[in-house]
Amino acid sequence: MTDRHLIIPATMQPIVERAGYVPAVKVGNTLYCAGQVGRTPQLAVIEDPEAQFIAAWGNLREVLEEGGCRFEDVVDMTTYHVNMSQHMAVFRDVKNSLFPRGHCAWTTIGVSELAHPGLLVEIKCVAVQR
Repeated sequence: MTDRHLIIPATMQPIVERAGYVPAVKVGNTLYCAGQVGRTPQLAVIEDPEAQFIAAWGNLREVLEEGGCRFEDVVDMTTYHVNMSQHMAVFRDVKNSLFPRGHCAWTTIGVSELAHPGLLVEIKCVAVQR
């Protein structure tokens, strides 16, 4: 039987209690991260698109670090975008400033909405700890 560890950064405990899921599950050296969004630790959605995208990457970084990984360990990523054509240029600029280019498979999907009004992106990934 493979060891399975729930990964819950302390700042994300409120979402676990409210929504009933964990930010990530680690099985062996593979970390499966639930989609991360741009909201504050108090679960408020950040309204400014650029600030929301920066926060989403920051939340993902926090989950990865709690699981013993870094952005460079991500092997597969899917991003879900509301109003993708309107915000993709800003999202890509933020991504390119924070996340290493050319290190993982990346799929982008346009969606009509996410879990809460005002959310513009959700970043889901799988990382393999080196």
